[in-house]
Amino acid sequence: MPNIYFSVFELLVFSLFAWCFWQSWQTGPSRVLRLLFGALFGVMLELATIRQLNSYHYGQFIVMVFDVPLCIGLAWGAIIDSVMEFSDASNLPYWLRPILDGLLALSIDLATDSIAIRLGMWNWGREFDYQYFGVPFANFWAWFWVVSSFSLGYRLLAQRGGWAGQWLSAVSALLVGLVGVLGTNALIVFVVREPIYRNILIGLVLLGALTIILVKRPNLQQHTFTGPVLWVPLSLHLYFLIAGMVSGTIFAPLVLFPIAIVLLVGSLWLHKKSLKALAKNRHLT
Repeated sequence: MPNIYFSVFELLVFSLFAWCFWQSWQTGPSRVLRLLFGALFGVMLELATIRQLNSYHYGQFIVMVFDVPLCIGLAWGAIIDSVMEFSDASNLPYWLRPILDGLLALSIDLATDSIAIRLGMWNWGREFDYQYFGVPFANFWAWFWVVSSFSLGYRLLAQRGGWAGQWLSAVSALLVGLVGVLGTNALIVFVVREPIYRNILIGLVLLGALTIILVKRPNLQQHTFTGPVLWVPLSLHLYFLIAGMVSGTIFAPLVLFPIAIVLLVGSLWLHKKSLKALAKNRHLT
């Protein structure tokens, strides 16, 4: 019998991805390709990382691509699409937006990964008190580079416009993304071998990325969203918060609950203009 938490998560991700696809279709072929290549990238990087590092494995979902759940690849595509649309609504310099994209995606993983492993969705082969509540710090390094590398690869051609910008940006994103992820994974596994130095490197890079964004003090939302750009991050935060509460896993240890609340509130704050506009529109109707 399928695990109910797995099945609901799959249904949620399939629905969010379909919504992203519909909105992308209304926007144009470039965004459709970005979404589809983002999902393909997600599946490919999962397959490659599992074989490169052999550090985790997934539980049995309904729809699998070899040993990777299809919903994980689709989730990558939806997350990448939503954070890139969000950063493009900011006044942040174009070439710094991949950094913001990586940090936005990372904020989702900080709230979800520690609950997911307790639900059995994937397994790092570690005790639940290891590093970040059972999640290796290297996972957050990977999340940042997955999204920022894909975003950078896409933006290399997208800004130029024309035929190349419209049709080849997604291909560039896939290639640069894979090189970026596999290269940065190799760096912390085969080059920086000492765990203490590896953790210092991870901390410095992520802290440096956050510092760059904070120093720029960008206006993060110059127009509002009512579609998946708003609901992809909020839905994932809410799903794992609710699933964690229902299963009780979010209370073991208890600190996971306030962490999830703080990260949800942070996501709500980032999207406050959209939420206010949504509330105003509902009030008017």
